[in-house]
Amino acid sequence: MSVSPARPRCSVFIAISADGYIARADGSIDWLSRVERAGEDYGYKRFFDSIDALVIGRKTYDTVLGFGEWPYADKRCIVLTRRPPVAPRSNEVFFAGAPTTLLEQLAQQGVQRVYVDGGAVIRAFLAEGLIDDLVLSVVPLLLGEGVSLFAGRGVERSLRLESSESFASGLVQLRYSLART
Repeated sequence: MSVSPARPRCSVFIAISADGYIARADGSIDWLSRVERAGEDYGYKRFFDSIDALVIGRKTYDTVLGFGEWPYADKRCIVLTRRPPVAPRSNEVFFAGAPTTLLEQLAQQGVQRVYVDGGAVIRAFLAEGLIDDLVLSVVPLLLGEGVSLFAGRGVERSLRLESSESFASGLVQLRYSLART
């Protein structure tokens, strides 16, 4: 009898407005520039270096394509989508199945930690109890409307605050682990 490898740890690292939005209604994230400071990445590089693969949604993928240079060139990138894929730029793979199926495949391939990004993808992983830790970087801004990180039908989840840190820019970073029921 073979033993299945452990499910990869699933982590979220995302900026949100103080009222819980991750983008403007048109998908723009221009407001993130309010907290950009030379030499300050709010721990993103350390986090990114700790992951083996990214799982992102199609809208997030399309937004990142607009950045010019592909920022994920040295990481495996799985795009969850039901829409036909465009020609990949480098290391992207398109996947239309369930998150649990994807994580089983990634575990078989030796992936230990996954960066989960994109509102719909984060909500889907949360609904299935697949998120292990969550870093919310709260930008001191009320957008009033936009793409909500936690909107829609969700499942109640208890969070355990692991740490918090405030920065000179006004950004407050909250690090949570998800309490297991």
